[in-house]
Amino acid sequence: MIKKFIEWIGIKGKLHNSDHIPPLFKEGEVWWCHMGENVGIEVNGKSQLFTRPVLIFKKYDRYSFLGLPLTTKMKTGTWYVSISLKGQDQVVVLVQGRTYDYRRLKEKVGELEKSHILNVQKGYFDLHITNIKKWHNTQKALHEMILS
Repeated sequence: MIKKFIEWIGIKGKLHNSDHIPPLFKEGEVWWCHMGENVGIEVNGKSQLFTRPVLIFKKYDRYSFLGLPLTTKMKTGTWYVSISLKGQDQVVVLVQGRTYDYRRLKEKVGELEKSHILNVQKGYFDLHITNIKKWHNTQKALHEMILS
């Protein structure tokens, strides 16, 4: 385990110090991304390069994006959305989204069909925004109770 962290630190240092022009990437594309060796239930990269396919869910600027990792292990539930990419069934892991720097991008895998993008967006917003709405409604009710 410690050996993997040390190997990842070496690769991460090279990525951090790399001086290259950001690749052109856009929302809906899937790229091999240097994920690294992570902690606990966090999704890790695979192979000696610690890479995994990641969906560019939201592009913030030419340097960063919100990425959602993919897996070929079939999973079901509100945390996952099934897709197909280049004829292979995969699952987008909605709960493992995070901000990535462009230097983690290795190479483009492909682009999702519009229907898959819409399914991922719906799953993401249902999972995350529904909870925010519930919290907001609870806060509103508490506030009204205090005022009455």
